[in-house]
Amino acid sequence: MTQHWLNTPFASLDAAQLYALLQLRQDVFVVEQNCAYPDLDGLDRHAWHMRCLEGDTLLAYQRCLPPGLAYAESSLGRIVVNPAARGTGLGRDLVQHGIDFNRQQWPQTDIYIGAQAYLQAFYSSLGFVGEGEPYLEDGILHLHMRLRLS
Repeated sequence: MTQHWLNTPFASLDAAQLYALLQLRQDVFVVEQNCAYPDLDGLDRHAWHMRCLEGDTLLAYQRCLPPGLAYAESSLGRIVVNPAARGTGLGRDLVQHGIDFNRQQWPQTDIYIGAQAYLQAFYSSLGFVGEGEPYLEDGILHLHMRLRLS
């Protein structure tokens, strides 16, 4: 079966699509990472929701946020790969798709993320540069990272 990519504004998500992406986020960020945090933070309704599917199975997800919402710059967040699809390079493809989308949609801004600190080398390999000191967010060490306009 082949993978396909979708990127949808919140208002265009149907109930099944929304359920699947929220379930993946909860399964990984809350259950797997043992972190109780407010996933429903009010930003979803302003985001583009990028998904990679194989059939009806959600393999990867992230939200692409416009400038001025989470940060002054555009941003990527809630970046997650289904545990069954890890180790395949899909995470790199996911983030690259997000970078390409944000650069096309909001070409006037850098891309800013709050990355889990253990993923710094991964994001650095995609061009992101760490800024400032690591910080705790919901009990997990994070680092702000920026991808500058080229």
